[in-house]
Amino acid sequence: MELQNCPDKKEFELICIIVDFGLGSKAIKIAKKNGVSGGTVLLGKGTIKNRFLEFLELNDTSKEIVLLIADKTTAYQALTILNKELAFHKPNHGIAFTISVADLPGNRSYQYQDNKGKKSEGNTMYQAIFTIVDRGNAEDVIEAANKGGARGGTIINARGSGIHETHTLFSMAIEPEKELVVIISKKDQIDSIVASIREHIHIDAPGKGIIFILDVNKTYGLF
Repeated sequence: MELQNCPDKKEFELICIIVDFGLGSKAIKIAKKNGVSGGTVLLGKGTIKNRFLEFLELNDTSKEIVLLIADKTTAYQALTILNKELAFHKPNHGIAFTISVADLPGNRSYQYQDNKGKKSEGNTMYQAIFTIVDRGNAEDVIEAANKGGARGGTIINARGSGIHETHTLFSMAIEPEKELVVIISKKDQIDSIVASIREHIHIDAPGKGIIFILDVNKTYGLF
């Protein structure tokens, strides 16, 4: 159902913040103080492209992924404060980016809006690559992406169910374990990274996984 003749239609943004383990709650607390209604924290693992850290086996770090949704004005204002308090402008202090949200039905905090036809006016110099693969293959995705020019990524554990995933145990259906790999990169490197993932992971073969790309509006903490 769409609301007609609504003069104050708002655009919404999904804020994604990736920080070291333990900082997710702090990020949500700061965001709530600045107008965001709340958020969700996911656990993940970050990979850093650094030969010295790889030699010491310290290139994998526990991460928290914070997901927040707010109207565009509130989101950008909150991000400015988050950037200041969490120091995203300093190396290894985390990253943050936003993605446009088409609609937000089912949330009492916001009135449903019809945003069809609206285009984001944010910074689209970066894009986000999302790759979903079977558990245990995420590291291969990161390695393939790095060969294509990426500088690491974040791995999130998940579960999946699809037409190529019909595992059973004692006649009970099992949802196979999945891993979601999130990589942020400049637009001019996306094709090379995706091509490398497709070549090394055979992502186009049935049951091997899926990959999709979204425009990123604002970014913090990328060097």
